[in-house]
Amino acid sequence: MTLASGARLGPYEVLSPLGAGGMGEVYRSRDTRLSREVAIKVLPSELASDASRLKRFEKEARSASALNHPNIVTVHDIGSENGVSYIAMELVTGETLRKLLVGGALPLKRLLPIATQIAEGLAKAHEAGIVHRDLKPENLMLTKDGLVKILDFGLAKPTHVGSGSDEGPHLPTETGTSPGTVVGTVGYMSPEQASGEVVDFRSDQFAFGSIVYEMVTGKRAFQKKTAVDTLSAILNEEPPRMTEVAPQAPAPLRWIVERCLAKEPEGRYASTRDLSNDLVGLSGHLSDELAWRGEPRSRLGLRRQKVLTASLALAVVILGSLLVWKWPRPAPGGDSPRFRQVTFEEQGIMTARFAPDGETFVYAAWRKDGDELFMGRVGSPESRPLGIPARDICSISKGGQMAFLQDGGDTSPGTLAQAALAGGSPRKLLENVWDADWSPDGKTLAVVRSVDGNHRLEFPVGKVLYERGASAQIRSSIRGCRVSPKGDLIAFIEPGGLALVDHHGKVKRLRQAADCDFFAWSPRGDEIWYAKIEGGATELRAVTPNGRDRLLASLAGDFQIRDISRTGRVLLEKGTNRSRASGRLRGDSGERNLSHLAGTQPVDLSADGSRLLFNEIESYGTSSTIYLREAGSPPVLIGRGYARALSPDGNWVIATSTGIADEIDLLPAGAGEPRRLPNGGLNTVGWANWLPDGKRIVFAANAAGAKPRIYLQNISDGLPRPITPQGVYLPNFGGSVVSPDGKLVVGMDEKKQASLYPIEGGDPQPVRGLESRHLPEFPIQWSQDGRRLFVRRPVFPGVFLLDPATGERKPWMQFSPDPGGWISAVVISRDGKSYVRQMSEYSSNLFALDGIR
Repeated sequence: MTLASGARLGPYEVLSPLGAGGMGEVYRSRDTRLSREVAIKVLPSELASDASRLKRFEKEARSASALNHPNIVTVHDIGSENGVSYIAMELVTGETLRKLLVGGALPLKRLLPIATQIAEGLAKAHEAGIVHRDLKPENLMLTKDGLVKILDFGLAKPTHVGSGSDEGPHLPTETGTSPGTVVGTVGYMSPEQASGEVVDFRSDQFAFGSIVYEMVTGKRAFQKKTAVDTLSAILNEEPPRMTEVAPQAPAPLRWIVERCLAKEPEGRYASTRDLSNDLVGLSGHLSDELAWRGEPRSRLGLRRQKVLTASLALAVVILGSLLVWKWPRPAPGGDSPRFRQVTFEEQGIMTARFAPDGETFVYAAWRKDGDELFMGRVGSPESRPLGIPARDICSISKGGQMAFLQDGGDTSPGTLAQAALAGGSPRKLLENVWDADWSPDGKTLAVVRSVDGNHRLEFPVGKVLYERGASAQIRSSIRGCRVSPKGDLIAFIEPGGLALVDHHGKVKRLRQAADCDFFAWSPRGDEIWYAKIEGGATELRAVTPNGRDRLLASLAGDFQIRDISRTGRVLLEKGTNRSRASGRLRGDSGERNLSHLAGTQPVDLSADGSRLLFNEIESYGTSSTIYLREAGSPPVLIGRGYARALSPDGNWVIATSTGIADEIDLLPAGAGEPRRLPNGGLNTVGWANWLPDGKRIVFAANAAGAKPRIYLQNISDGLPRPITPQGVYLPNFGGSVVSPDGKLVVGMDEKKQASLYPIEGGDPQPVRGLESRHLPEFPIQWSQDGRRLFVRRPVFPGVFLLDPATGERKPWMQFSPDPGGWISAVVISRDGKSYVRQMSEYSSNLFALDGIR
């Protein structure tokens, strides 16, 4: 049906028509509640009148509305008015990719950013379990700012052809079934979709490959005279080879497209995130001038082609000669990179920085006597204490002023203080600081600090450049701020990886360095150098502010970059982590060793205390493997990732793929298939617990732009819903903080105050009697009768039983940590008869690396 200007659909006033298609008519409209313009799509009558199909459509619309990504159009609302069903979406102005392709093939400089953004939007949706099913140039909008928006995400299932499963053949809008007509959407179907088989995210990859093929060649991958012929080609034929149609196309791009266009889904990417990463890497490494000429081979005569080939060969020879002459540059005092150890003590180094001379360095380390600042010099085997207690050395200015943190720890911010490198008493500057760095002139500081429960990056102090809600974890969600040598940019780490912010607060994220944790600016300020650790080896890498990434050096062992001097000398830390588990499972007469490898982290015990769920942490916590150990038996491998909790029946494990933040997976402890739970657009997931019924879970998470809170989710068919106010997270590191009757969950707010929150709604009750001196105590388990809580303090060896209503407490067990180690985790069964504790040890030293460029 056609709507006139001024018509109303719920709160929306129709302004003018925007277009029409098989999925319905689209109108520019105004949301009278929020005074904003939106796009209203009126659904076809055949869809709106079919109750079952409309229900499926509404379910997918709700899932799509949870997607929050710059390359996916936002779904605001769905509704029905006087028999007219509609969907309200973000209004996107610009032109479709189809209109852009009218002019033929696109140059690489234009093509790659478009393809990369499409892949990133697809990856985000696929990670949320949503498949498009109708990806085509008409559904891709390009704004004037160069942003790509994917339209109709998750909504493209309008036409049901045939019978059987809901996932059967859904020939979308423009089928072009009449002989001689130009085929529309059919030309972008995957073989499995065309043949009526079940489709998944890899079907979208095939459509994506068809679109990129068309952008590269200017021709559709599959286009015949009729829809039937086109479908037959999709099923049985290969498109013309890109080496023939577009011979100048870079080989890596051809490989990506060919992989997406594999006939069998198994031949495509196992993860669309991998596809996106390949495109990002291609964008960062290809030279537009050499890799792409933008001119079809058919326009080059044979003679001109030979001249071009010879010219390129000569350029390669000249370039190779220049590289031999200019790279690598000699290291100071030698002809090759030089690697040497510069500290030799038994200690755990937390941070380290070079002094302005590039020979002296200061580091913060804990030794047997506590945390302190130490000074060393390259070439000298000894370092001396400065007599200043400090947790971290943040920065040393060009004038020799040290900025460092006192108090606090990984779990809380500290006090920023200043002292001269030459000596003198510290002067306190600012409270609640996580990190800081001097400006190049040494006159001002950039800081990351906590304010009103949020984490802020300020430069200078008081000017907020970037802010985000506190993480569901208890460490800062912004960390590692480093001011560039030019003073124009600040690099920092956020949950998504390495990012940059300028003086105006404009943020740019460097996706190539998403797995780095420590970094520093290069001497010239044109790159950020970082360490990528994997499998017992380290790659030192460099990434430019434009995202171009390159390898600097490869090292055997686990190294982290701590600082870079003005001459290019790199200060590295090499650490060794060990953690062991010991305790008593059901049937054990006494405590015994329950370790498996070198990084055993106990997570949970079964209800009867007979089985232990644990992680084996590898390489600075960058990866982990999950195991389940039964009393008297060797451990059983469950899978990769980080275990969070064992189900009440012992059959399922809540897990995440990373140690800090990720979506939730359910892994079978025995037979069964793993599954990923829909997370409703939440971008951070912390610790998780089961409810006693084994059908629901609670976990801490961040919605976009919001503070953490605890969510409840039905694992069979539900999306998460919040059950606590913002700023509340799960405080435990193993065990369960859900009461035995499933009615209460323990939550901790930003002030580290724990309360009991009713899961089905109601006022929270404070947990009385928790102590907060040094580090705050937190609950780790309920007693079996639901009247008391087991509580402990990080690092400290004691566990107490606490009555949360009265604050009455009594010791439960005191552990004896080994010299040089600390108690990092304790899991306890509710009856108190079984327990497992984790003993952690860490030691590290510094190394200097000269001569890399």
